[in-house]
Amino acid sequence: MSGKRKELSDSTPLLGYSQPLQHYTPFSSSLLEMAATTTTTTVDSAPLRSVFLGVDVGTGSARAGLFDENGKLLGSSSSPIQIWKDGDCVEQSSTDIWHAICAAVKSASSLANVAGKEVKGLGFAATCSLVAVDADGSPVTVSWSGDSRRNVIVWMDHRAVEQAERINSRNSPVLQYCGGSLSPEMEPPKLLWVKENLQESWSMVFRWMDLSDWLSYRATGDDTRSLCTTVCKWTYLGHAHMQKVNEKDSRDMEACGWDDDFWEEIGLGDLVDGHHAKIGRSVAFPGHPLGSGLTPAAAKELGLVSGIPVGTSLIDAHAGGVGVMESVPQLDSEAKECDNEAICHRMVLVCGTSTCHMAISRSKLFIPGVWGPFWSAMVPEYWLTEGGQSATGALLDHVVENHVASPHLANRAASRNISLYELLNNILETMMLDLKCPFLAALTEDTHVLPDYHGNRSPIADPKSKGMVCGFTLDTSEKQLALLYLATVQGIAYGTRHIVEHCNAHGHNIDTILACGGLAKNPVFIQEHADIIGCPIILPRENESVLLGASILGAVAAKKFSSLNEAMRAMNAAGQVIHPSKDPKVKKFHDAKYRIFRELYEQQLSHRSIMAQALA
Repeated sequence: MSGKRKELSDSTPLLGYSQPLQHYTPFSSSLLEMAATTTTTTVDSAPLRSVFLGVDVGTGSARAGLFDENGKLLGSSSSPIQIWKDGDCVEQSSTDIWHAICAAVKSASSLANVAGKEVKGLGFAATCSLVAVDADGSPVTVSWSGDSRRNVIVWMDHRAVEQAERINSRNSPVLQYCGGSLSPEMEPPKLLWVKENLQESWSMVFRWMDLSDWLSYRATGDDTRSLCTTVCKWTYLGHAHMQKVNEKDSRDMEACGWDDDFWEEIGLGDLVDGHHAKIGRSVAFPGHPLGSGLTPAAAKELGLVSGIPVGTSLIDAHAGGVGVMESVPQLDSEAKECDNEAICHRMVLVCGTSTCHMAISRSKLFIPGVWGPFWSAMVPEYWLTEGGQSATGALLDHVVENHVASPHLANRAASRNISLYELLNNILETMMLDLKCPFLAALTEDTHVLPDYHGNRSPIADPKSKGMVCGFTLDTSEKQLALLYLATVQGIAYGTRHIVEHCNAHGHNIDTILACGGLAKNPVFIQEHADIIGCPIILPRENESVLLGASILGAVAAKKFSSLNEAMRAMNAAGQVIHPSKDPKVKKFHDAKYRIFRELYEQQLSHRSIMAQALA
């Protein structure tokens, strides 16, 4: 299956901190507020331990976490990264990201009182952003500005909507493994945009890499790509390697899952040259050790020891899946070890700036509008289904921060040393009591939100979808902001219900939700999701599930565990379980609002058609 098709069943930085943030707000939905944040657990003086390091690069910060072999967090730290935004173009710097990683790793090690020689394995996770470097590994600009620092097209960048539409119009067979169409957030449309608009940069680039692959390459010098990144974001057909999953040495597998005809058809045939050298000549399962481990140069920069095993990377959301998928209450530990089907009834919500919805199955399930099926892209030998909402934490921040009442509320929250979101939750509780509402959700009976402010990723797969709010008045009070915030939370939860129902209608049997990420720390967000979806929601013992998932890659690379599955069972652990309300009135209320939620998009399509006809 090598190459040829086979049938396979303003421009200024948004962030430029010169001083670290002084506090962490536990209910903040945005990773942008986590800069220079540190967490540590007191550790007794002891002989050398087996400690595993996870690194996660999010949208606004690089984070590092150190875990013991039981998945217990010993300490963590974060450092801000710069981001530029100009319309649909969102860019970062790989050099800046690496410097932030080095600062976060050193700070976390110091806070956790972990010596470099105690770190036995390292894993990276990152957003699915696109990195461009030349033959020397130096950055190549992907920006209209020509600024060579700006060599990363961030995952949320939507410059390539038109390129995605052209690619999708060709109906290539590979698209059936992407829910039927490519999103402008995936890499092929972005690559085509660069070729068509920045020809000098296109000719200079020696390697195009997903960010997490670039991180492991920067750390080890090994250009092997992850099945996670290539399969989920590059149209690589990972199931070409199904027969190799049990081979002992599968870390240097020749990349035989590229569909050369696809790249030729969309105008990127030059990426096929040199056995796909620019996009990946070899691939590996997540967690497989890369090269000779950490290079001396990278070890010095990170404050670690050279040669530490580095595991093949994961996209950040997928690392969250690995860090939480086995975090279920242990009623029977033997059943947990032996039941390979129970895991297929779970969906993981990785809730941060955006939300990813991860579910796995033994058989491949083709679900229109939902990414996948991706073979072994998260858990080996399972097919991954990946739904998503492109703006959730980012949407809540946008709605709250752009309201006229927000500055005064933020000052009040700061004076009480609580987050703005905790204050909003308190206001809602007071309103419910004052208005004698039967339950909190009923406060929004007249306010309805379609949360597609950054398009609809799943299950409609419409990047042109827009956000809608029904129920505005002239009221600009704090209470009105609280209601709008709650209605937005509910809109996000209705979107997740839509994804779950759609997946279950196409072969899944999801009955349990696990949630992690910044939004999972907000009790109103989680309770509304439980009530609206009708499933219990399990929170993990450790809040930093993405960091834990990344550290698990390091543990697997270090051979502490024989497989990723074994490492997940050993290092995942359940925390609180949030159950849906048993009040039938709550279900009736949300069923009615969900109907309105679904109608809002249909109305938008109708409005779109009316205006298109008027302008024809």
